[in-house]
Amino acid sequence: MAVFLWIVKKYLYIRNVLLQFHPYGIYCPQADVFIDPWKSVPKAIITHGHADHAKTGSAYYLAHHDTIPILKLRLGADTNTQGIGYNETVTINGVHISLHPAGHIIGSAQIRLEYKGEIWVVSGDYKLQNDGVCPPFEPVRCHHFVTESTFGLPVYNFPDPAIVHDNINNWWRTNNEAGKNSVIIGYSLGKAQRIMKHLDPSIGKIITHGAVHNVNQVVNVELPEAIRYIEDIKKQDIKGSIIVAPPSTMGTPWMRRFEPYSLGICSGWMQLRGSRRRRNADMGFVLSDHADWNDLNTAVKETGAENIYVTHGYKSVFAKWLRETQGLNAIEVDALYEGDESSE
Repeated sequence: MAVFLWIVKKYLYIRNVLLQFHPYGIYCPQADVFIDPWKSVPKAIITHGHADHAKTGSAYYLAHHDTIPILKLRLGADTNTQGIGYNETVTINGVHISLHPAGHIIGSAQIRLEYKGEIWVVSGDYKLQNDGVCPPFEPVRCHHFVTESTFGLPVYNFPDPAIVHDNINNWWRTNNEAGKNSVIIGYSLGKAQRIMKHLDPSIGKIITHGAVHNVNQVVNVELPEAIRYIEDIKKQDIKGSIIVAPPSTMGTPWMRRFEPYSLGICSGWMQLRGSRRRRNADMGFVLSDHADWNDLNTAVKETGAENIYVTHGYKSVFAKWLRETQGLNAIEVDALYEGDESSE
């Protein structure tokens, strides 16, 4: 609570503007709604379905149509939700609220709020690389822009995803020819679907962990027909397959059924030397659902905003960079968005 009070006091001077950084989340007092609250609130607007942005317990959730099935899967079938499309506007007490593609995962959205000519955009998590799964990021002009900074260091310069997908298929093919299975790690919502979308089914069977399978049943993504749920496959029929699994499976007895296997991890963190070794992986693929350093800068520039609020990640570095080199009014904002290292 002391941290929350510090946040409130630190940003007290902006209490009369459209959005406040409140102890429960990003708050719009005029509309009386919270964006991605980390505690239970009466009305929540959700940028996307990852657990650190979509918390249980709120009375009402507004999100993109494609996020609604995810919320019901993760928060409960009786969760009170309302879905809207991209560029569709709802008005609450004079505040015009619309959702715009964030390019992070299926259903991810930037939240645009306008009131009496003042425009804020809360981007949530986002990436500019087109993953072929969700609508690509669209810059939204505004006066105030709230941005993540997960990979807000110059060292993060992600490769062309098409090359990464080719590398994954070549790794799988090599393992298959050597009589080994391939286990590839990616977060069950977003990363897993992106991986599967670009796998080559001619190499072998594509098999999913239960968590990935459950998400596949509700997301609006066209995936290869060859995908099979692990519980529907006999052990003797697994040879040469690729198994798509979440980070929680690493180092568990569940993995033994795939021996001999090669382990690969898809993550933006794989760009750092040593990340693959620390996770005992054979291969690390630099494939992230977040923006790298250059794309963070591009996104901020294309909004035209002069006021930038930098949340989770390397926020102090990125905010300082924006102030000192871009001449922007950039400040750090504490938020309880964490993500998962293996899913970024």
